[in-house]
Amino acid sequence: MVRRKVWPFFWPPTLLLRQGASIVYFGLLVGWRYLPYWLIRESVRSMPVAAGAIGMGCIGFPAHPAWEVTAACNLHCIHCHASGGRPAPDELTTAEAKRFIDDLAEVREFRMLVYTGGEPLVRRDVFELMEHSHRLGFYNVIATNATLIDDEVARDLRRVGVVGAAVSLDAPNEEVHDFVRGSAKTYHRAIEGMQALRRAGILLQINVTAMKYNIDLLDDLLALADELGSSIMLLYQLVPVGRGQEIAAASLDLTENERLLRLLAEKQRGIHPIVEPVAGPQYWPYLLERRGLTGGFWLWWARPLFHGCSAGRGFVYIKPNGDVWPCPFVDVFCGSARERPFREIWETSPVLQDLRHREDRLKGKCGQCRYRSICGGCRGRALALTGDYLAADPTCFLGEH
Repeated sequence: MVRRKVWPFFWPPTLLLRQGASIVYFGLLVGWRYLPYWLIRESVRSMPVAAGAIGMGCIGFPAHPAWEVTAACNLHCIHCHASGGRPAPDELTTAEAKRFIDDLAEVREFRMLVYTGGEPLVRRDVFELMEHSHRLGFYNVIATNATLIDDEVARDLRRVGVVGAAVSLDAPNEEVHDFVRGSAKTYHRAIEGMQALRRAGILLQINVTAMKYNIDLLDDLLALADELGSSIMLLYQLVPVGRGQEIAAASLDLTENERLLRLLAEKQRGIHPIVEPVAGPQYWPYLLERRGLTGGFWLWWARPLFHGCSAGRGFVYIKPNGDVWPCPFVDVFCGSARERPFREIWETSPVLQDLRHREDRLKGKCGQCRYRSICGGCRGRALALTGDYLAADPTCFLGEH
């Protein structure tokens, strides 16, 4: 019998207070009319998914690992950071994977584990692995394209401790979504998968990647996410890594980054799901600036609640062979969990230490910025566009006016 090792999301209780404070502060900054509704209805369902969150930041909530369990995928998305397709030849075996999950459970901050890919449902033993992490006390989340999910699969996911599903949706119509996904009929299959997940009682999160192909459709896409009953929406920006390097020209530039974040702040007021940007950490200081709350008092309140870029500062990414990266967009090797205990990598990696002490180590404009603790620039964009993960984020618009 596997013994529970992971602390529950509600312990210590200060975590719940911090999560609640983050949502309230965010809601007041954007003038979110559904804040009372969300606190009463959605917060109870979302707390297990947040699972120990210490605030709001890039790629959802800090303090969790995302594990790319396989490079295999049933689709061929044009922007895939993992270049998903066939399984990698050196993926962790079932036995190695279970030992790795045991290692993750040794890190006290972790309460939630994200299974991603590729497409995690392509891996044959994924339910066995999820059951193992569930018995250890992890709250499981799956990042999926949802095209393989029906009512039976959704019920099985719920049975093995999946509390939330992050489903990729890149347009409010079949033509653009199927183009981005590289396969026909994926739009309708994804919608059906999301409906099955909701029927199974699994919290729905919609993940969108903003790029030149769909930026003019985001208004309708936000409305669709609301209509589908999404509780959370992560709005990624295309970072040219993996297969995304082939469409680097579709990435958003400085002006489009600002346009996107302005749109988010405006639309958040009238929709139910919380929308958080990924690869756009300038959102948090932008929300303060648009309200004129740039004084020391407001910034002091924001620091423990908003974290901006979370790469290596709670969030960590693990490849199918056990290689540890700070983030899927910061493809810098920190160590091999196949060869060393994960906790040792987590506590001693020089790369992770750089990112955790970014206030003292960022360069250029980011290093001098007063918002470096609540933003920090996108480290993935800095790496992709300059070759240095500590360089200034070239897409930052703060201070440009």
